[in-house]
Amino acid sequence: MKGPGLFSDIGKKAKDLLTKDYSYDQKLTISTRSATGVALTSGAVKKGGLYALDVSTQYNYKNTLIDVKVDTDSNITTTFTVLEVLPFTKTIATFKLPDYNSGKLEVQYFHDHASLSSVVALKQTPVVDLSASFGAHGIVFGAEAGFDTSAGNFTKYNAGVGLKKPEHDVSVILADKGDTLRASYVYHLDEKQKSSVVAEINRRFSTNENLFTVGGAYAVDPQTTVKAKLNNSGKLAALLQHEVKPKSILTISGEFETKALDRTPKFGLALALKP
Repeated sequence: MKGPGLFSDIGKKAKDLLTKDYSYDQKLTISTRSATGVALTSGAVKKGGLYALDVSTQYNYKNTLIDVKVDTDSNITTTFTVLEVLPFTKTIATFKLPDYNSGKLEVQYFHDHASLSSVVALKQTPVVDLSASFGAHGIVFGAEAGFDTSAGNFTKYNAGVGLKKPEHDVSVILADKGDTLRASYVYHLDEKQKSSVVAEINRRFSTNENLFTVGGAYAVDPQTTVKAKLNNSGKLAALLQHEVKPKSILTISGEFETKALDRTPKFGLALALKP
């Protein structure tokens, strides 16, 4: 494993192919960077008839990364990320105002073949989350759990196994306290993994429901990618993503119900401009 390799990385490739960049809102994001290294990002999102705006700044000083985000709901979110406080560690502290109880402290330990992450809510009776993964030669085992100290019970516990090879990714995850079994298979069509196909099945034991989804991504050229997905309930979605200039991305998304063509399709447009 390379990098943190936390439990959330198991099945990440399938999740990215089936969910990443699909959006049915109108979004505009503009990023700039000053000569001193301060990054400024302004975002506007239209959901239905409502608009939401936010402004965020990012500053990198030595081994510390500082992020501050302000939105139209008067929320101020500050994140401090410090690398290598101890060898092979990353420390992340997050505070959100005016909600003083939303603060969290996360410590990640990562090595070539193992990783551990602990997240603690900064309040009198915190919720503690733990996740760990280990593996070698492309096989990864992982588990995560959350414990509410005030109620004295587990908020979650999940486990999974993943197999990563140059030509494919396979993962099996037992989630939702053992109520959901999720299995996925990703096959890469090229060495750079820019074109891939994916199949995923979700089995919920409590309701005896199965959701089967197939999808994929295809790189038309170095600047253009198309993605599509279809599940057994008849929901079909597709998107076109084009790099209009280096680091600036235009994304057009659409979704409609093949079993209910009388319903209004969903469409989304996102433009991210970066220097």
